[in-house]
Amino acid sequence: MIQFCKKCLYPSTHPLGIIFNANGVCSGCEIHEEKFTLDWQFRLNKLKKLTNKYRSKKNNYDCIVPVTGGTDSYFIVHVVKNILKLNPLLVHYNKYYNTNLSIENLSNLRIKFGCDIIIQNLNMNSIKKLTKYTLYKKGNIYWHCHAGNTSFAVQTSIKYKIPLIIWGSHQGIEQVGMFSHKDEVEMTNRYWIDHDLFNFSPEKIINDIDSEITEEDINSLFYPNFKEIMDCGTRGLYLGNYIPWDSKIQNELMIRKYNYKTQKNIRSFDNYQYFDCYNYLNIHDLLKFFKHGYSKVTDQVCREIRFKRISREQGISIIRHYEKKKISHIDLFMDWIGIKDFTSFMNLLDSFKNEIFWRKIDVKKYKRKVCSDYHKKNIKKHNIAFKNNPGKIVSSKKGYIFFGKGFI
Repeated sequence: MIQFCKKCLYPSTHPLGIIFNANGVCSGCEIHEEKFTLDWQFRLNKLKKLTNKYRSKKNNYDCIVPVTGGTDSYFIVHVVKNILKLNPLLVHYNKYYNTNLSIENLSNLRIKFGCDIIIQNLNMNSIKKLTKYTLYKKGNIYWHCHAGNTSFAVQTSIKYKIPLIIWGSHQGIEQVGMFSHKDEVEMTNRYWIDHDLFNFSPEKIINDIDSEITEEDINSLFYPNFKEIMDCGTRGLYLGNYIPWDSKIQNELMIRKYNYKTQKNIRSFDNYQYFDCYNYLNIHDLLKFFKHGYSKVTDQVCREIRFKRISREQGISIIRHYEKKKISHIDLFMDWIGIKDFTSFMNLLDSFKNEIFWRKIDVKKYKRKVCSDYHKKNIKKHNIAFKNNPGKIVSSKKGYIFFGKGFI
């Protein structure tokens, strides 16, 4: 029997693990309450004191900040540059699924903040081979993105002897209350493997007898070893432990201050996140829906409920509205990865449907009872106010932008 939080809409089947108190409230909601009760000025001062020790004595970089062309990168760099007064080296892992707006935002970020950036472009043929493998093996087209985002930052830390890496929020804290903000949890190899990579490490991939992936293919995705990390003193801090993280408010500030570009998402009310990728809220989100019974919009609705911007009942209606929206850009992904038969591809995706939510009744027929089906119907939809700040068209070509040099 699936249990749902009495405050938000997270189920007991959440992939990160979730617990409920005696009143049926989930651990994520309990920890979220700290955002209204902690002394955040004290915590920010603590962060300033902590990061001050990492200032370069050679007038060089003070820290590393991983960035993308969407989500929370502008706010992270804003805090690092203007509040902590640090000089960051930006690093970006190229996921190859880039949209026009992704490239524009990356270019604008570098210009507005005046930062140096290193972009990692791995061998595209190796990434295609790896993505096809993780798709067929785990129903995951985003594995290489999660692996590369973290491993590249840590590798850069060691290569350039810059010990401090600064991240935004911690997913386990924000969604399921895996830790208290007061724990001040930091980046770890174990969390990366267990949760970001779903316990599917690069080592497991090359040792899999069914795999044609070689160490050469994914050498750049390995996490540095313990000795390298200790010798450098590498550590990763999460700003969300020291600042009351609210991506909606933060991104609206970034739109006003730095002209951060946004775009309406078909499968979500949130215009501020994930539009930098053709696949995240499309094929990747569909696979999440098949495997876990809910899509990304549920994560965003739970956040809005916890901030008391919408009610739980309104959240249910919003989820139902967006999770049935059409999946786009399947053709782009199939063309990129080299899969030609649409029916076979969709059958492959269907094979990852979780029996908890999808009961097979015929060869191509399923009876569904996903998370939103457990709640009352016929509730009026509520519109959440998210701004839209559309950008330029970088390329007239419809398709992934593999690499962009930027523009003014």
